[in-house]
Parts: sequence; structure tokens; C-alpha cells
Amino acid sequence: MPRPKILYVSDLAYQAKGRRYCDEDIHLTTHLQKSFDLAITTPRTATALMAAFDTVIIRNSGPVIDYPTEYEDFKTQAKATNQRVYNPLTGKADMSGKQYLVDLTNDGFPVIPTIDDPRHLTDLPEADEYVVKPKAGADSHGLRFVKPEALTDVLAANREDVLIQPKIDFRYEVSFYFVDDEFQYTLNAPDPAHRWELARYTPTDEDLEFARKFIDWNDLDHGIQRVDACRTRDGELLLVELEDLNPYLSLDRTSDETRARFVEAMTTSVLRSLA
Repeated sequence: MPRPKILYVSDLAYQAKGRRYCDEDIHLTTHLQKSFDLAITTPRTATALMAAFDTVIIRNSGPVIDYPTEYEDFKTQAKATNQRVYNPLTGKADMSGKQYLVDLTNDGFPVIPTIDDPRHLTDLPEADEYVVKPKAGADSHGLRFVKPEALTDVLAANREDVLIQPKIDFRYEVSFYFVDDEFQYTLNAPDPAHRWELARYTPTDEDLEFARKFIDWNDLDHGIQRVDACRTRDGELLLVELEDLNPYLSLDRTSDETRARFVEAMTTSVLRSLA
């Protein structure tokens, strides 16, 4: 039987603060080539090439706000031709922008309280500072911290779609990594000032129950997801974001055994998506 053909989308030259996208994707593609015929391309050329492949794997391709026209063209063409995409283009979280944080807040999920309408400021807890960021943002693009007394003026001067959150005084951030609905590993950033200086972390049953709420909510048939949360001073976990488009995996911060298990899980997941 012919081996499945994979178009692997990555921007190997992308410069990310505290992360080396290229190293992670070189590692993954080296191992995936044992099971697939695989070619690597940039996000700007994926649309022109994808028809020759069985599926397109979107990995460390950089924030799509850096190439919005090409990404919209890619989605339109993929849907029109029933092109398989991994992750599938049905994600309800970061894949679709940040509106889901407002929706999850309104539905009572454990998420940093988020609104998108200045008229609802009283629905947020009081804070020394608020976070204002664009709904279409990524990688901290456009994020700003605003004092309460300046918040109304800032919002009045910025009519674009934005989110408003209280700035949370948290102990640390923690990320849960899943392939399909199977938990793989957890990493945390012990120092809030250094988001990408990650350490291995052993989650409790309650931690995993928290993360699975969002995996279940997103209900992807297959794919890789990262649940980012913060631990408040009171010990509560709150969702920061659910990355379902191209989550960086920080595999270099895990053990050899964890990396091997992840590649095996991803390989099985991609094969299952082609069935």
C-alpha cells in the first residue's frame, strides 16, 4: 500500500521569543517520515501545494495574523475541495479567534473573566489593572495593561474588537498537552515573568479534570491541543487560552520517553484521521 502523503506546514525561520519552532518541527518531521511521505512548506504556499497530499498538518506556522489573506484563502480552498487538515478547521477556540473566552465566561466555565463590551465592566471583578487585547490577537500582539481610571478612555479610542480582562495575580502558569482526547504531558512556568521557561509538572486528578473540560467542550475529532491555565493565589485554576490551531509543544522541555510517546500518539492520530 502507498504511504500517506503529508504536507507539513511550518515557518522554520519564524523568530519566537523563548522558543525555537524550527527545532521542534525538525524533530517531529524526522520521526513522522518513518510512517509518511512528508514535505515541509510555509503557510504562504500551502494552498498551492495541498491538492497533491492526503492531509495538511499545520504546526509551528506562526500567528496567522501575520498572513491573514493567505490563511483565509487556505481555509476557503480546503473546505471547497474537502481537503483533510490536521487540526481540522472546526476548532471553536483560538482557531476561531478569542470570542470563545467571552462565551466560556458567560457559560460559567473556570476561565479568566472576559468581556467584549465596555458596558459590562461591572461584571468583572475589581482589579488594579485590566488587560485589553484584540480578539484576533496572538503571541501578545496588541496586548496592553490599563489602569481602571484610564480604561474608559482607552476603550473609547479603540473601536476594534477587543477583549477586557482583570489582570490576575497568579502563582504560575501551567499547560496541558493533548493528542485527540488523550492527555500526554504537563509543563508549567514557575515564574510568571518568564512564560517560556518551563519545567516538568505532575498534575493532580483535579488538574486533569479541569483541562478535560475544555477538550470536551471543543469536541475536535482529532488533533493536538494545548490548554493554558494560571494558578491563582487561592489555588484555583483558570483558563488563559485553549490553543487548537498551531500550539507550540515545548517538546525540548520533556523527557526522551515523553517525546517518543507523543510522536507515537500523533502518528496514530494522523493515520486515524485518514481512515
